[in-house]
Amino acid sequence: MFALDDELARWEVVLPEAQGSERSKLLLTLAWHLRQRDPARAQQLSSELAPLLSQLPPDAGMVQRARLHLISAEPAWLRGELDTAHYHAQQALLLCEQAADTLPASAAACRADACWIMAWVCNDRGASADGDAWLRQAAAAARVAADPVRTDIIDAASGICDAFGDGRAAQQRWRDRFSDDLDSLPPIAAGWVSDFFGTCAFLRSEYGRAIGHLMRSFETALATGQIRRAIIVATNIGNGFTSLNAHEAALDWMQRGLDLARLTGWPLSIGMCLMQTAETLRQLGQREAAQSLLREALTTLAPLSGARAYAVALEYQGDLALDLGNHAAALDSFTRLAARGDALRQNDFQSSARRGQAHALSHLGRAEEAQAAAQAALALARAHGDASGQIAALHVLADIHSRHDLPGPAPMTAPNAVLHYLQLALEIAATIDGYTVPGPLLDAAAREYAACGDYQRAYTIALRANVARDQTHSREATNRAIAMQVQYQTERAQTEGEHHRQLAAAEAQRAEVLQQTSATLEHLSAIGQEITAHLDAAAVFRVLDRHVQGLLDATHFAIFLLQPDGASLVCEFGVEAGKPLPPVRIAAADPHAYTARCLRERRELLLELDDDGATANLIPGTLPTLSLLFAPLRVGERVLGVMTVQSLLTHSYGERERLIFRTLCAYGAIALDNASAYRQVAATQEQLLEKNVELEQAYKALEEVSLTDQLTGLRNRRFFLQNVDADVAMSLRGYETVLHRELNECDLQAANDLVFFMVDLDHFKEVNDRYGHAAGDSILVQMQERLREVFRESDYVIRWGGEEFLVLARATHRDEAPGVAERMRRAVAERDFVLPDGVRLTKTCSIGFACFPFLPEQPRLLSWSQVVELADQGLYIAKRSGRNGWAALYSTAQTRAEGVFARLMRQLEQAAADGEVRLVSNLTGPLVLGGERRRIGLSSDLELN
Repeated sequence: MFALDDELARWEVVLPEAQGSERSKLLLTLAWHLRQRDPARAQQLSSELAPLLSQLPPDAGMVQRARLHLISAEPAWLRGELDTAHYHAQQALLLCEQAADTLPASAAACRADACWIMAWVCNDRGASADGDAWLRQAAAAARVAADPVRTDIIDAASGICDAFGDGRAAQQRWRDRFSDDLDSLPPIAAGWVSDFFGTCAFLRSEYGRAIGHLMRSFETALATGQIRRAIIVATNIGNGFTSLNAHEAALDWMQRGLDLARLTGWPLSIGMCLMQTAETLRQLGQREAAQSLLREALTTLAPLSGARAYAVALEYQGDLALDLGNHAAALDSFTRLAARGDALRQNDFQSSARRGQAHALSHLGRAEEAQAAAQAALALARAHGDASGQIAALHVLADIHSRHDLPGPAPMTAPNAVLHYLQLALEIAATIDGYTVPGPLLDAAAREYAACGDYQRAYTIALRANVARDQTHSREATNRAIAMQVQYQTERAQTEGEHHRQLAAAEAQRAEVLQQTSATLEHLSAIGQEITAHLDAAAVFRVLDRHVQGLLDATHFAIFLLQPDGASLVCEFGVEAGKPLPPVRIAAADPHAYTARCLRERRELLLELDDDGATANLIPGTLPTLSLLFAPLRVGERVLGVMTVQSLLTHSYGERERLIFRTLCAYGAIALDNASAYRQVAATQEQLLEKNVELEQAYKALEEVSLTDQLTGLRNRRFFLQNVDADVAMSLRGYETVLHRELNECDLQAANDLVFFMVDLDHFKEVNDRYGHAAGDSILVQMQERLREVFRESDYVIRWGGEEFLVLARATHRDEAPGVAERMRRAVAERDFVLPDGVRLTKTCSIGFACFPFLPEQPRLLSWSQVVELADQGLYIAKRSGRNGWAALYSTAQTRAEGVFARLMRQLEQAAADGEVRLVSNLTGPLVLGGERRRIGLSSDLELN
């Protein structure tokens, strides 16, 4: 029924390459889901598809042709062409009936969508009962199609329509149909169910809860191509904010809806947005602007006078007529509204119409009729649980009794009827979560208590009235502007940042919105987005100058910014007659400078001079302007500086020009504050990056120290333990195939070896004892030099501890190891060591080594640490066999893994006898095996015999 944007994107990518039936299917799918997103392209795709339908089986072709009718029906309905939409939907229904027997599921889904269109066409005609009937048919067809998402959407829409008719009954009827766990539903269905919950909450006057649900519905509608629904929900959200007296947020949402509607050209959507904006402006006291927008809305909606939106416009027209004192016109509007409410069977219109009639009749002197109408409105509101409607009706009753001498209600719980109704209204208001009691209602109660002599209570309620008025003041919008700036500076690239920036602009845009037509609103909104998109002050100055010159008569334009010390203003940008202004600094306390005065008083200044007038503080070199307009650059309660525009003509700046200038000042202030914050953030980030580099370098230095032996400069045991596993893993990869078959000499030649050498200086303790530790240190340093001569740079030469060294030869084959050991022995034994005092010593070393992997017959290898122990055992053998030699244990192809290491020394003699292990050594002296001293003869190939 609807699809997400990312699904459309995937289909668009596939379409150019699709052929045959696959292309036909994609064309129909895209055309269907573009029916609101891009109706013109949907029709284009439909035209391409129509000739291809003849290639399909007859029944399948009927369902596809039915879809094409619906693709034509929905845009026609949205354009207000209800007869055309009705025709195409009827044709789709006929085709679906013909295909129902052979393709029941596809035909049923298509029938559900056709009934859906018929329902909305009926609603826009004002035939709500017929619309409800079509929705029931749509739900039945969706169930036949076994389509749970369609079923949920249609049921939620039915619930919304029922709620407007009788909110309490609708909630009872649908209470068990939908789960509160919206996350368990598919997103598209969850959006409609959330809309139903929001509508019900709104009718219960739970405006905060309603707005939360409706925001979710709005996002889902936008993401699924339901443009009409998104427009309606946006205006409903604005209506919710209006009910909470948050008029700036309300205007922002209504502007959002209007921006969407203008792009479509759909009359019902545009008219609805216009009338909702007009109502918010009316509540703000901007009656002329509201009257202009409402007049445009009614003209736009005239072809759809049966729709609910037209009834809403009548209600707003009546309220506006009351505000303007035209009570006869108000009575006419509310009488027409009552008739439309009864025809639509929607309680909210029935109640508000009678309330408005009561108000108008009271002012026309028809007291009894007014009282009866107000009582009827109160009864309707009570019957449907409409708390807001009850408050309004009670307020009207109080007003009627204050104007006319009428009998009081029975029983009466207050000194007079007026106070009785006002007390009831305040009691109901206290039950509404998040509701700000209107100041006029509290003022009326305070006056009545004062009239009764209860001055203490009158004073208390008067204070509440002041608080209520403060809550609806622009400070709330200013706080949102400050929050927006922080969000914008840190998350500018995110969509949420863009949304908050628009909210922040509402404070500056509000005055302009109240007076301008929708075209001017769109123009200034685009300008604001351009200005606030810049994060460089110079760019902000340039774009402000361009728009000031384009919108106002600005011979002179300048921006003064307050300096950090707060003592002076500096002209950071100034242009007069196309030439830059000279740099000027003005003291903030200057009693004559208009710029300083504007800063101190934090308000707009408009100065009009006659032809003979003289500017008291004319900047040298500038022209004698006659119209001077100054405004503070404010962000919340902070003043960043002053902006001025001046003209050589008198009376250049009327209300319209002043509103435009205030708007530009507000946008400029936000942009300049963002630019300043951005510079600070950028500087902080640069400092943090520098510190991070320093810390990283220090860490690397400390790491290097921790891995290096400070005496010899060799790597230490910690370095070895950190790196050996990687080399072991690489060596094992070379043996992966070898381990799974019988070893032979060819295999061993191809494999990757690691050779672990344990090297120990012989009789090193004697050096320390005889020559001192400094001499021993000197020998150790010279020892590392000789080790480096023997081994490659890629080998690990490690000071293992004391006079013992471990070398991991990373690219030495096991057959080369004896030669390397011999070179190492000779490098130590054949050259003297020189002590610090010049004494020369001859020293020798003992070496043990072992190769990794130590390969047994079975694929179970000794670990590298066990191989190091084997090398250590070789060192032990070399030491006990007279020193100045090397020894190593090798495995042969017949070596078994079981117990080789754990029992190596104990079984070495037996292993040698069996030919499983051979001892390779350059030693011919006595060897110690298993703790027993014995002499073992060696053959010429050094194999134990």
